[in-house]
Amino acid sequence: MPKIAFLGAGRMASAIVDGLLAKKVCPPSDLACVDGGDDTARSLAARTGVGTPADIAALLTPADTVVLACKPQQLAGLDARISELASGKLVLSILAGKRLARLADVFPRARNVVRAMPNTPGQIGAGITAWCSLRPLTAADATIVNNILGALGQVIALEESQLDAVTGLSGSGPAYVFEFAAALRDAGEAAGLPRPIAWKLALETILGSARLMAQTGTEPETLRDYVTSPNGTTLAGLKRMAARDFRGLIKETVIAATERSKELSKDS
Repeated sequence: MPKIAFLGAGRMASAIVDGLLAKKVCPPSDLACVDGGDDTARSLAARTGVGTPADIAALLTPADTVVLACKPQQLAGLDARISELASGKLVLSILAGKRLARLADVFPRARNVVRAMPNTPGQIGAGITAWCSLRPLTAADATIVNNILGALGQVIALEESQLDAVTGLSGSGPAYVFEFAAALRDAGEAAGLPRPIAWKLALETILGSARLMAQTGTEPETLRDYVTSPNGTTLAGLKRMAARDFRGLIKETVIAATERSKELSKDS
């Protein structure tokens, strides 16, 4: 792997670094980072051994690939020298809502620009990241992109027009799962279980069900039917969910997040 420079050293940048090192894609000496003044770069360097150059030129000059991992609102305020220093380099952005056209304006001389949408399970290597590129990637650059984003979990290439929907589904989706887990816990408590027991049962039920779907590849409706007996307890619960249009609510939730992503990206 060529040398990689991170502009930003927060949770996602740290997760990528951790994944790259854990998978032995590259040594710490091939990675370097700076932060926006929150001291995250120093902490990441102390923990992993990656470099923390004091000057932006010292960060970018030896790098082949630049990973934009700062806050999206910080893009406009980046050091003016970055555009020239990134000349000829691959630029990979994980900035939410920043479109390829906007990134290309900031890095007009980059050899290519990639926009990615990871999700929070990437912090433990269990995420899924969708990406798109300004121009078709060379085989070498495709390998770089897949290695960097693969440090967070699974990777999927899509068209940029699909990334708002990705944001609404998998980008925001972990929050929906967390909310469902909390609701299941609270429901168990309301049904008479002690809160710690309700939480353990809710958590393990979600984990086990997800593993079953992943390992068997069986459609969720089929697995649902396996659990459901005529006039049984599961059917009673499913009828209540259907009466409240549970699927319709989830559809509205994802579409609302998708539309908000489109709004936020209009000027990005």
